[in-house]
Amino acid sequence: MSPVGLRESCPGFAGMFPTHAVNGGFGHAFLRRSRAVAMLRSRAQKPCSVLGRSTRILVRCSDANPTERYVVEPASPPNDAGDEQLQPVASASLSQATCWTLSGMTLKELENFVSGMGEKPYRARQLYKWLYRPPVASQVDDMTDLGKLFREALASSARLHALSLREVREAQDGTRKLVYQVDGDSPGAVESVLIPASGRNTLCISSQLGCAMNCQFCFTGKMGLQRNLTAAEIVDQVTLTKARYESPRQASTQISNIVFMGMGEPFQNLDNVLRALEILLDPKAMGLSHRKVTVSTSGLVPEIRRYLRETSANLAVSLNATTNEVRNWIMPINRKYPLEVLLETLREEYARDARRGDKVFFEYVLLGGVNDSLDDAKRLLRLIAHIPCKVNLIPFNSHAGSEFRPSPLPQMEAFRQYLHERGVLVTLRRSRGDDKMAACGQLGNPGIGRTPPRMRVPDAFQKVLGTAPLQTRRSAGA
Repeated sequence: MSPVGLRESCPGFAGMFPTHAVNGGFGHAFLRRSRAVAMLRSRAQKPCSVLGRSTRILVRCSDANPTERYVVEPASPPNDAGDEQLQPVASASLSQATCWTLSGMTLKELENFVSGMGEKPYRARQLYKWLYRPPVASQVDDMTDLGKLFREALASSARLHALSLREVREAQDGTRKLVYQVDGDSPGAVESVLIPASGRNTLCISSQLGCAMNCQFCFTGKMGLQRNLTAAEIVDQVTLTKARYESPRQASTQISNIVFMGMGEPFQNLDNVLRALEILLDPKAMGLSHRKVTVSTSGLVPEIRRYLRETSANLAVSLNATTNEVRNWIMPINRKYPLEVLLETLREEYARDARRGDKVFFEYVLLGGVNDSLDDAKRLLRLIAHIPCKVNLIPFNSHAGSEFRPSPLPQMEAFRQYLHERGVLVTLRRSRGDDKMAACGQLGNPGIGRTPPRMRVPDAFQKVLGTAPLQTRRSAGA
């Protein structure tokens, strides 16, 4: 691919190289530095400056159209005839031509990137530190240990981050919803939630813009899926939030836990989630403990198996029902991976290597009159038998247009008590940030996309939810 094709194919490109770029070379023409400059000056007939060293260089011309740039980088090797190519990168604007995003890159990818600029591998380690270790650089000029020429080359061909903070909404309990602007044509914004608590601060991050799972009790599900987030957009939620709120002199400000429980189904975007996890857990990057990072799924079985083999981070499974009838309704993914298949997979995987004593976290949203009965608690006890686990009971957080209602507090406590008395490690969470739509299941903006269809309410729950039976609604419509 030519420089024109490569760069024009990735406007707003974030956190991920094309395969041919990762595996060495950037698909450009091979030129000696001196010949490239001479050729450019001859062809362009204008003054120019050269940024970069060795054989891979970026040449930028200065004239009435300063945004026109030329890239000269090697493929392999020059032929005997000395054929050379020189291609303009952009004719519209520099911002369109600048498409590399450094955030979200692993150390190996940064090494390939700086090698493509003719720099030594140690430059990648410097970038890696500036991107992920405090103080995180917000612009290239913050990287004071980089040479001037290298900083100029970076500023011309790359950006550090994919997201920018647009808004912070603080709830009465101190919970903060952070709204991040995304680049490109995608509507909407990425939302994260910072939840302060005694002894720890948890950051809940998103993996998709919207969600395709159509869970009936979730506000995000009403958006549908707009697109996957890149590794850069996932990682930026952590680095930019840490940069804004952490203070090196105040331990109480440190973000100790990361949970992938915001917008989206992480396992539908598993490649980018795993790339982000590599950075979060790498001691040379963010250095978080695998026990402090948790990824939640609605139950995609093949991806669960892959996840448990490729990372040591925690797994959470959003269960929310004890019968296939109810789960088929409130979580349509159950029609593809029913309860018995999902839970047997977890038994097999956690027995395989005992996961070094790790547990799976079962998330269970309590919906009044739907899944909060004592019979549900009894069934749940049987379902999770022989799976090392912890159960997190979550109050339903109301939102406009929902047919569900929260379970009464005494009912939730009785549910918890039944499991606790029978040896289950179980907690009952309290809602945080619901006055700013920052609580569990309240993220997103359904107005920006096509709302997925609502699932048919089983007859047994029509009265509970106050909805008319299907045949009555049809009669009324007639």
